[in-house]
Amino acid sequence: MFRTKSVEQSIRDTEEPEHALKKSLSALDLTVFGVGVIIGTGIFVLTGQVAKETAGPATAIAFAVAGVVCALAALCYAEFASTVPVAGSAYTFAYAALGELVAWIIGWDLVLEFALGTAVVAVGWSGYVRSLMDNVDWTMPEVLSGPDVAEGFGFDILAFALVLVLTVILVVGMKLSARVTSVVVAIKVAVVLMVIIAGLFFIKAENYKPFIPPAEKQETGGGWDAPLVQLMFGYEPTNFGIMGIFTAASIVFFAFIGFDVVATAAEETKLPQRDMPRGILGSLVICTVLYVAVSLVVTGMQHYSELSVSAPLADAFKATGHPFYAGLISFGAAVGLTTVCMILLLGQTRVFFAMSRDGLLPRFFSKTHPRFRTPYRPTILLGVVIAIIAGFTSIEELATLVNIGTLFAFVVVALGVLVLRRTQPDLPRAFRTPWVPLLPIVSVAASVWLMLNLPVETWVRFAAWMALGVVIYFVYGRSHSLLGKRGR
Repeated sequence: MFRTKSVEQSIRDTEEPEHALKKSLSALDLTVFGVGVIIGTGIFVLTGQVAKETAGPATAIAFAVAGVVCALAALCYAEFASTVPVAGSAYTFAYAALGELVAWIIGWDLVLEFALGTAVVAVGWSGYVRSLMDNVDWTMPEVLSGPDVAEGFGFDILAFALVLVLTVILVVGMKLSARVTSVVVAIKVAVVLMVIIAGLFFIKAENYKPFIPPAEKQETGGGWDAPLVQLMFGYEPTNFGIMGIFTAASIVFFAFIGFDVVATAAEETKLPQRDMPRGILGSLVICTVLYVAVSLVVTGMQHYSELSVSAPLADAFKATGHPFYAGLISFGAAVGLTTVCMILLLGQTRVFFAMSRDGLLPRFFSKTHPRFRTPYRPTILLGVVIAIIAGFTSIEELATLVNIGTLFAFVVVALGVLVLRRTQPDLPRAFRTPWVPLLPIVSVAASVWLMLNLPVETWVRFAAWMALGVVIYFVYGRSHSLLGKRGR
């Protein structure tokens, strides 16, 4: 259960012609992928909710705190991704450092994280598109607008179609995916910069007072919706105040989800030892700066108590009498969510591909397309499944599972850096995480703290999914493991 797969063996497996991915990505491509997946639902939606209910104008500090937690993890990811340039991200890293069972658990966790993330974003994209259609008097039939809109049966045809189209793009090739992403990210970043620059002219200093509103006891009721930290330590979470900033950070963390997807493309990068650290850290720095700037502008344009929860950026411009900007923001959100959806789907297929290549999932899924050199079998399977989920299911309540899954991956990667430094100190490392062991330990502590601020219900669902994964491992994965067969 705790047999490890050497770094050398992981790299040798990528050289088998039937199971090899095409290397076509540069540092710029990776940075664009990172920015493309990070800037999405979080910046367009969460800013208003957190400012109004939890942190006030200090939402900017909450974004900075969440960015620091991600940066600590990113430094650990950068070491692994440059040392083990193999598809699979945290799954592959755990296999090299912590053993097969831990690798399976983290891979199973990532499959859930990326699947739910893709479906949730696809449903959100559909909502923005329907809103834009309403502006020009085009109305979708309720039965094709999803279960949230229709009374009784409802199928979200837009979300379903989006996932299928993106599946085709990913099958055709990574370079095409990178080109599509570059165009869409350029539009999205332009919209975000427009918000910052145009909004500067409408800021009123009195809206920042008080910058950190007085603390208020958070009404959780102590039930399933209460943070786990409350039940464990009797800690009373607060809205606003200093502790409210940390509570807000655990919420806005969703806005940063996705930078770890860059690591899943390590095997398809031309010079992973040099370009993976640049792509991971570069995309994270860019997005953190943009997030902090947007939150400062929006809370300066409109008092935090009056911000919209559903569309804070667009509604802030409406409140100042500039609906034209509001329309552009809605368009940018709809376009931007396209890349978020595609890159999350990309990440999931690469993890699934890596697990099947190791035999923990059926090897049928580990063969690449003879022409495009992409993992077309898992891409088609997962694309169709997620398209159906996005079409039929209202799964917004499961979004917090994406948070806990990502944080769990951060913990595993940070621990993996510590273990691999001790077990293989002479392993060539193109990038080295600084201040080891202090930085990985701080990364683990910060991630665990944010996990403890998530509701008990989220922990229960996460535990159930993990338990199912352990059963599948012992029933199938352990006996079919390629590493185990080599050992025998």
